[in-house]
Amino acid sequence: MSKSSRLAVLSAGVLALVFASAGMIAAAPKATKQNAHAEAAKPLGIGREAKPEEIAGWDIDIRPDGQGLPPGKGTVKQGEAIYMQQCAACHGEFGESAGRWPIVAGGAGTLATHDPVKSVGSYWPYASTVMDYIRRAMPFGNAQSLTNDELYAVTAYVFYLNDIIQDEHFELNANSFKSIKLPNERNFRDDDRDVTEKSLWRKSPCMNNCLPGAARITGRARAIDVTPEPGKGPKVE
Repeated sequence: MSKSSRLAVLSAGVLALVFASAGMIAAAPKATKQNAHAEAAKPLGIGREAKPEEIAGWDIDIRPDGQGLPPGKGTVKQGEAIYMQQCAACHGEFGESAGRWPIVAGGAGTLATHDPVKSVGSYWPYASTVMDYIRRAMPFGNAQSLTNDELYAVTAYVFYLNDIIQDEHFELNANSFKSIKLPNERNFRDDDRDVTEKSLWRKSPCMNNCLPGAARITGRARAIDVTPEPGKGPKVE
């Protein structure tokens, strides 16, 4: 940089300091909304637009009203063979579980007891969540390997194990699927706290020393029947 150039830069810096000390700042032109939108619309040049078949590979959720169901069909009888081959090793031949794997059948009438048993028939709310989960995550270790027809068939067999379907020749498809109602559906409700608890909301909630007096213990947690009696505990190999 020449001597004259260095002086020009120095002079510009001095002028900037003078203006700043006087409370004067050169204003940059204001960006209009139109300019901001135009900038936001410019492509960043990162990645590429997803192809329809790529989106379809992820868009596999199924709603309770049947939206999202894939094309296909399968009977309970067809599902039995698939279940025995790909599911029974973990979930048991009758859905009772093999080892420590989850059960898929049983537990009817136990939810209100001290020891509730949660299965497709006793706990799950909608047929859609059953089929959605099988489609998304099963068989274990080989997820999403079932064809649509196999998916319908094995789902029908799981319903059969829970006495939700009682005819082994019943064909599950996008139309008959909507007729399947699980026993515990009525106990699942939409989150209505925005209405039922609205009176409890405060614009400025208390965050410190909200209750008068010192804190005191009003109850203690208790564990009942979790420690085995001497000589009756499980054997550790």
